[in-house]
Amino acid sequence: MSLITLFSAPKPFINPHIAMIQRNAIKSWTLLPDVEVILLGEEDGLAEAAHELGVKHIATVERNANGTPLISSMFKLARENSNSELLCIINADMILMPDFVEAARQVKDLKSEFVLLSQRWDLDVTAPLDFSGDWSRGLRSMVNGQGQLHRPAGSDFFLFPFSSYTDIPNFIIGRAGWDNWMIYKARKENWAVIDCTPSVMIVHQNHDYSHLLGAKPHYDHPDTNENIRLAGGQANVRYTILDSTHQLAADGKLTRPKLTSQRFTRRLELFLRAVFFFLPEGVVENLARPKRWQKRIKKLFGK
Repeated sequence: MSLITLFSAPKPFINPHIAMIQRNAIKSWTLLPDVEVILLGEEDGLAEAAHELGVKHIATVERNANGTPLISSMFKLARENSNSELLCIINADMILMPDFVEAARQVKDLKSEFVLLSQRWDLDVTAPLDFSGDWSRGLRSMVNGQGQLHRPAGSDFFLFPFSSYTDIPNFIIGRAGWDNWMIYKARKENWAVIDCTPSVMIVHQNHDYSHLLGAKPHYDHPDTNENIRLAGGQANVRYTILDSTHQLAADGKLTRPKLTSQRFTRRLELFLRAVFFFLPEGVVENLARPKRWQKRIKKLFGK
């Protein structure tokens, strides 16, 4: 029995760069202690890659009319094929290191109901990674020298107890909105939303969007509108890492996030939405985010 089951629905292994970064990511997962990996879907090259990397492959994931996997089906298959204490949905371009497992162990001992997430480090990766020796130390050095910390919007993994998230809507993977709903759902259920950015380095390998319609980012994809509808509207897909309730510090302790201008603005927006629930979403947003207030808040907090 593993502590964590990682599950993911990779893109087709056709584009050489996409195939390479996905192999890098999945390989890094297989090197983690106390972890099992499940790859979902029937994309070109996926079965071969799963066999090559020695991980479980399940092809029978449900899809939408356009053939894109549904997240509800991914969660269902992960539960049916895992006996781990923790589950983690993760994008197939994310490199994990041992600090990820250590963070999971620490949080599991501190909270019974939670979701763990973090900001990612973006890095240009143009060749297969060398996983020999102390490979994670070399990668950290590369990220510190060439990487960039992504803004606290968009989440590339969610780790949670097996019993959580049992009622996932039919969100479409690879499109915007569903990840924001995951945070909204946790806040609504009063679970701890734990940002482990201070203690864990999660590496995203940069890529283009040639696999999507018009090669545009997923924010502009038609399926994103369906995700927003399933999430219950725009207000529920505005949740980001700024809405975390805790942070996991480098010493393994849980702390409250420092109040920055961004977090203050977000709290103000949530307060106004609760008070003026009867107003259209756009009106409340204009109340919470006027440019004059933004300038004053930034001046007050210094950033």
